Amino acid sequence: MIVRTTEEITGTERDVAAPNGNWRSKRIVLGGDGVGFSFHETTIAAGSVNEFHYANHIEAVWLVEGEGRLTDRETGEVYPLAPGTMYLLNGHERHTVEATTQLRMLCVFNPPVVGTEVHDDNGVYPLVEVPAQAANAAAG
Repeated sequence: MIVRTTEEITGTERDVAAPNGNWRSKRIVLGGDGVGFSFHETTIAAGSVNEFHYANHIEAVWLVEGEGRLTDRETGEVYPLAPGTMYLLNGHERHTVEATTQLRMLCVFNPPVVGTEVHDDNGVYPLVEVPAQAANAAAG
Protein backbone atom coordinates (compact mmCIF):
# COMPACT_ATOMS: atom_id res chain seq x y z
CA MET A 1 0.00 0.00 0.00
CA ILE A 2 1.21 3.49 -0.82
CA VAL A 3 -0.07 6.49 1.12
CA ARG A 4 1.14 10.00 0.27
CA THR A 5 -0.05 13.53 0.81
CA THR A 6 0.50 16.50 -1.44
CA GLU A 7 1.94 18.28 1.59
CA GLU A 8 4.77 15.74 1.95
CA ILE A 9 5.75 15.91 -1.74
CA THR A 10 5.65 19.72 -1.92
CA GLY A 11 9.15 21.01 -2.56
CA THR A 12 10.53 17.59 -3.55
CA GLU A 13 11.48 16.25 -6.98
CA ARG A 14 7.81 15.19 -7.34
CA ASP A 15 6.76 18.86 -7.28
CA VAL A 16 7.44 20.22 -10.78
CA ALA A 17 6.70 23.73 -12.02
CA ALA A 18 6.74 25.16 -15.53
CA PRO A 19 9.72 27.46 -16.14
CA ASN A 20 7.28 30.27 -17.01
CA GLY A 21 5.24 29.73 -13.83
CA ASN A 22 2.03 28.86 -15.72
CA TRP A 23 1.50 25.45 -14.11
CA ARG A 24 2.64 23.22 -11.27
CA SER A 25 2.37 19.43 -11.17
CA LYS A 26 2.52 17.49 -7.91
CA ARG A 27 3.26 13.95 -9.03
CA ILE A 28 1.67 11.77 -6.40
CA VAL A 29 2.10 8.41 -8.17
CA LEU A 30 4.92 7.87 -10.68
CA GLY A 31 6.08 5.06 -12.93
CA GLY A 32 8.61 3.89 -10.36
CA ASP A 33 5.73 3.04 -8.04
CA GLY A 34 5.05 0.12 -10.39
CA VAL A 35 1.27 0.44 -10.77
CA GLY A 36 0.98 1.12 -14.52
CA PHE A 37 -0.17 4.77 -14.39
CA SER A 38 0.85 8.07 -12.84
CA PHE A 39 -1.43 10.39 -10.89
CA HIS A 40 -0.87 14.14 -10.52
CA GLU A 41 -2.47 17.19 -8.99
CA THR A 42 -1.90 20.04 -11.44
CA THR A 43 -2.65 23.71 -10.93
CA ILE A 44 -2.71 26.17 -13.81
CA ALA A 45 -2.30 29.89 -13.14
CA ALA A 46 -5.20 32.26 -13.72
CA GLY A 47 -4.88 34.20 -16.97
CA SER A 48 -2.42 31.76 -18.52
CA VAL A 49 -2.67 30.11 -21.93
CA ASN A 50 -0.97 26.71 -22.20
CA GLU A 51 -0.38 24.52 -25.25
CA PHE A 52 0.08 20.80 -24.63
CA HIS A 53 0.44 17.68 -26.73
CA TYR A 54 0.95 14.26 -25.18
CA ALA A 55 2.07 12.30 -28.23
CA ASN A 56 3.26 9.39 -26.08
CA HIS A 57 0.68 9.30 -23.29
CA ILE A 58 -3.06 9.08 -22.75
CA GLU A 59 -4.20 11.63 -20.16
CA ALA A 60 -7.46 11.82 -18.24
CA VAL A 61 -8.14 15.12 -16.46
CA TRP A 62 -10.81 15.89 -13.89
CA LEU A 63 -11.20 19.57 -13.05
CA VAL A 64 -11.99 20.07 -9.37
CA GLU A 65 -11.52 23.84 -9.05
CA GLY A 66 -11.61 26.89 -11.31
CA GLU A 67 -12.93 27.91 -14.71
CA GLY A 68 -11.43 28.18 -18.14
CA ARG A 69 -11.51 26.86 -21.66
CA LEU A 70 -10.14 23.80 -23.47
CA THR A 71 -9.49 24.00 -27.20
CA ASP A 72 -8.91 20.90 -29.30
CA ARG A 73 -6.32 22.21 -31.76
CA GLU A 74 -6.99 19.25 -34.07
CA THR A 75 -10.64 20.25 -34.65
CA GLY A 76 -10.91 23.81 -33.33
CA GLU A 77 -13.68 22.72 -30.97
CA VAL A 78 -13.82 24.69 -27.70
CA TYR A 79 -15.10 23.33 -24.39
CA PRO A 80 -15.85 25.25 -21.20
CA LEU A 81 -13.97 24.06 -18.13
CA ALA A 82 -15.60 24.14 -14.70
CA PRO A 83 -15.54 21.96 -11.59
CA GLY A 84 -16.79 18.47 -12.44
CA THR A 85 -15.54 18.57 -16.05
CA MET A 86 -13.51 15.58 -17.23
CA TYR A 87 -11.61 15.38 -20.48
CA LEU A 88 -9.76 12.42 -21.92
CA LEU A 89 -6.99 12.88 -24.47
CA ASN A 90 -7.39 9.40 -25.91
CA GLY A 91 -6.32 10.46 -29.42
CA HIS A 92 -3.16 12.33 -28.38
CA GLU A 93 -4.88 15.60 -29.31
CA ARG A 94 -2.94 18.84 -29.39
CA HIS A 95 -4.83 21.08 -27.00
CA THR A 96 -4.80 24.48 -25.35
CA VAL A 97 -5.90 25.14 -21.76
CA GLU A 98 -6.81 28.74 -20.94
CA ALA A 99 -7.37 29.48 -17.26
CA THR A 100 -9.86 32.23 -16.46
CA THR A 101 -9.28 31.52 -12.76
CA GLN A 102 -6.72 29.20 -11.22
CA LEU A 103 -7.47 25.63 -12.26
CA ARG A 104 -6.85 22.60 -10.05
CA MET A 105 -6.97 19.28 -11.84
CA LEU A 106 -6.42 15.63 -10.99
CA CYS A 107 -4.66 13.88 -13.87
CA VAL A 108 -3.89 10.27 -14.76
CA PHE A 109 -1.25 9.35 -17.36
CA ASN A 110 -0.77 6.04 -19.15
CA PRO A 111 1.93 4.98 -19.66
CA PRO A 112 3.02 6.48 -16.37
CA VAL A 113 5.21 9.54 -16.16
CA VAL A 114 8.45 8.67 -14.36
CA GLY A 115 9.04 12.17 -13.00
CA THR A 116 11.99 13.40 -15.04
CA GLU A 117 9.97 14.47 -18.10
CA VAL A 118 9.76 18.08 -19.15
CA HIS A 119 7.62 19.49 -21.97
CA ASP A 120 9.57 20.02 -25.18
CA ASP A 121 9.01 23.00 -27.50
CA ASN A 122 5.80 21.35 -28.77
CA GLY A 123 4.42 20.67 -25.29
CA VAL A 124 5.20 16.94 -25.58
CA TYR A 125 6.50 14.70 -22.80
CA PRO A 126 9.04 12.20 -24.10
CA LEU A 127 8.34 8.54 -23.43
CA VAL A 128 10.69 7.59 -20.60
CA GLU A 129 10.78 3.97 -19.49
CA VAL A 130 10.89 3.05 -15.82
CA PRO A 131 14.05 1.02 -15.15
CA ALA A 132 12.94 -2.57 -14.46
CA GLN A 133 14.71 -2.75 -11.11
CA ALA A 134 12.97 0.44 -9.91
CA ALA A 135 9.54 -0.89 -10.90
CA ASN A 136 10.28 -4.24 -9.29
CA ALA A 137 11.50 -2.58 -6.08
CA ALA A 138 8.34 -0.45 -5.89
CA ALA A 139 6.12 -3.49 -6.40
CA GLY A 140 7.98 -5.60 -3.81
